[in-house]
Amino acid sequence: MFRLGLIINPVAGIGGSVALKGSDGMVQRAQQLGARPQAQVRARHALELLQNNRDQFRVYTAAHDMGEYVCRGLGFDVSVVSHNSAGETTASDTEKAVQCLLHQGIDLLVFAGGDGTARNVFNAMMQCDEKLRVPVLGIPAGCKIHSAVYAVTPQHAGELLSQIIRGRALSMQEASVMDIDEEAFRHDVVKARRYGYLTVPVENQYMQGMKEGAVTHEDMILHDIAVYITETMEDDVMYFIGSGSTPKAVMDALQLESTLLGIDAVSNRQLVAKDINEKDMLQLISTHPVKIVLTVIGGQGHLFGRGNQQFSPAVIRAVGKENLLIIATPEKIHGLDGKPIRVDTGDVDLDHALYGMAKIITGYDEHTLYRIG
Repeated sequence: MFRLGLIINPVAGIGGSVALKGSDGMVQRAQQLGARPQAQVRARHALELLQNNRDQFRVYTAAHDMGEYVCRGLGFDVSVVSHNSAGETTASDTEKAVQCLLHQGIDLLVFAGGDGTARNVFNAMMQCDEKLRVPVLGIPAGCKIHSAVYAVTPQHAGELLSQIIRGRALSMQEASVMDIDEEAFRHDVVKARRYGYLTVPVENQYMQGMKEGAVTHEDMILHDIAVYITETMEDDVMYFIGSGSTPKAVMDALQLESTLLGIDAVSNRQLVAKDINEKDMLQLISTHPVKIVLTVIGGQGHLFGRGNQQFSPAVIRAVGKENLLIIATPEKIHGLDGKPIRVDTGDVDLDHALYGMAKIITGYDEHTLYRIG
């Protein structure tokens, strides 16, 4: 019988919808702002795809909301081997749980979290005897997911895991564990570092790549896209300008102060609000027609769910698919190598509603049709 290790970081991603750009040291602040934990929900989305294989595996996990609750709720055969105290968990709880699971002789470790969680898993692995180390599979649930150890979406993680449990032979490869300085990140400074490598299944259809670290396309093309957006902005319409260097070019063209790694609101070509969160957006949506300007993350191909969780399912549904202005240089689209643009909103029905051909603005009044899926 397959021995599956599971760890959930219950506070991973809690700062995303309230624009805190991470959860490190910010859990109480996020809760005060009304944020709701998502990691257990996203883990369940992955694990419920194993329902038909339940007689083929046993889950070894940590107590309470670090894995036990989700597994028992799904009716899995469960062994709780790490008895952390109930309440807010810490990085040391994750590392302790990893070490306990490795000593149970698990075949694969699945964990739900973000880059900080991947670091904790890496740290714990390195502290154990090399003979105990096993492959891992990350369920994306954090604000920062630069590491290449994560599946594209929770559903992709579940589908891949189901295949592994059923005995599909897969090669393994090393994937990078990345993390950034969250405090610097909150001030629009990206200080990324590669901490090491973990072994993951080789399956490009299901696993995300590592985020590109630098822009390499021509500045003129990006400037043309930005000018086209600014010249076609409609009066009295609120524009939510997404995160990243590509949308920032729009703010630069408007000569407005911007939040590189957050969401800004613009109306009539004037800055209305900086670094807004889900609650801010829903309030603005209630009083204005809204369009969203956003881009695809280079290398990974994600449109939603990576670093822009402020665009929650409620926000996206309220704005509507028809009001998404997706911008990307031809080089960035070419870099997808034919793979679809990914969406990972946390709402499976919404993800499916976003699937299909989308019009990407790739130059001044130039468009490319490309598939979201």
